Amino acid sequence: MSETAFTFAQRVSRLKPSMIRELMKLMGRPGLVSLGGGLPSAASFPAEALRAAAQCVLSQAPREALQYATTEGLPALREWVAERLRQRGLAVQATQVLITSGSQQGLDLVAKLLLEKGAKVAVESPTYLGALQAFAPYEADAVEVACDEAGPLPESLHEVAGARALYLLPNFQNPTGRCIPDERRIAIANQAKKQGLALIEDDPYGDLWFDQAPPPPVAAHWPEGTVYLGSFSKILAPGLRLGYAVAPAPVYDLLVNAKQAADLHSGTFAQHLVIELLRTGMLDTHLGEVRAQYCLGRDAMAQALHSYMRDLATWQVPQGGMFFWLTLAPKIDAAALLPQAIEQGVSFVPGVAFFATRPMHHSIRLSFVTEPADRIEQGVAALAQVIRRALATQSGQAQ
Repeated sequence: MSETAFTFAQRVSRLKPSMIRELMKLMGRPGLVSLGGGLPSAASFPAEALRAAAQCVLSQAPREALQYATTEGLPALREWVAERLRQRGLAVQATQVLITSGSQQGLDLVAKLLLEKGAKVAVESPTYLGALQAFAPYEADAVEVACDEAGPLPESLHEVAGARALYLLPNFQNPTGRCIPDERRIAIANQAKKQGLALIEDDPYGDLWFDQAPPPPVAAHWPEGTVYLGSFSKILAPGLRLGYAVAPAPVYDLLVNAKQAADLHSGTFAQHLVIELLRTGMLDTHLGEVRAQYCLGRDAMAQALHSYMRDLATWQVPQGGMFFWLTLAPKIDAAALLPQAIEQGVSFVPGVAFFATRPMHHSIRLSFVTEPADRIEQGVAALAQVIRRALATQSGQAQ
C-alpha cells in the first residue's frame, strides 16, 4: 500500500523553507540576541491608536468591516495610497491600486502572471530572499544582474536580455541597505524601456529614511512598464498583513483576477482599521517616531561594528531601512558559523541565502531594529568573538 494518497506537482520540489523563517523559531530562546530576523520593533507598533480605531470601526460600521468586500480593496484606502504615491512623484490613480495581503502576496501574484517553466526573471545580486521564494514555484530561472554599492548597473541589463522582468528593491534594500540614487533609477528605467524589460519595484522600506527621503520611485520614470509594490507592514504593523500593488491597466485587471482566485480579497476588518487610523492624520508623526528609534539602532550597530569588527569585516552605513550587510574574509563560511553564534547567544542571517546563482559565502546580514542598543552591542561583540575564533582555527590548521 502506498504511504500517501497524494501525488505532488513537480514544482513542489522548488518549495524551500526560508532560513529567516527558521531563525524565527529560535527567537524565544532565553537570552538570544536577535540580529537575524528582519522583524520591525514591536515597540513601534501603534497599539493604542489601533485599539481606538477598532472601537470606532466596530461601533460605526461593524457589518461592513466584518463582511466580504470587493477584490480591489476599500475605495478610501486605495485613494489614500494613490495620493501618497503622487506626493512621492508617481502619477497614479486609485483605479490602479490593488490592496493585497502584504506585499509578499503582490510578489506571488505578479510571478503568477509573468513566470513559467523556462522563463527568466532578473534580480539584483544579492536580493530579497522572499522574492526568490515567491518566484521559485513558477519554475522560472532567476538570473543575477551585476551590481555595485549603488545598485544594478544599467549597462549590465543587456546581459539579461529575454528576461520577463527585473525585480528591484530601490530603497534601503533587503539585505544590503543600499539606496539607488536618482540618476541610476532614471538610467535603469530608460534601459529597461529600451529592452522591453518589465520592472517589479518592491518598496517596503521607502518610508524608513533617517536624514533624507529617497528619490522618486523607478516607476515614476516608466509607469507603463512597472508594477510597484508597497506595504503597511513596516510603517504600522506586519500582523495587519496589508500591502498594495500598483499596475498599468492591462496588468491590473489580470492581477485582480489572480487575487480573486487566491483569496477573494484582503481582510476587510484590517482595511477598515488602517483607513480609520490614517484618517486621524497620525501616520507622519508615528513615522517620525519610528525613524528616530531605528536611527538610534543604526547608530548603535555602527558603533558596535567599529568597536569590535573593524578588522574583521567591511560594510556601508545605511541611510534608512533595517539592515547592515557585512563582507568577511573570503575564507570564512558564514553559514558554518551560525550554530556557533547561536551557542554564544546571537543570531544573524548568512548572506548566501540572498543570492540566486552566485552565492557569496563570506557575507552576513544584520538587523538593527529588533533589539535595543545595549543588546545590539552585546550581540555584535559575541559575533566578533565567534569570527575571531574561526579565523584562529583556520590559521592553526594552515600551519
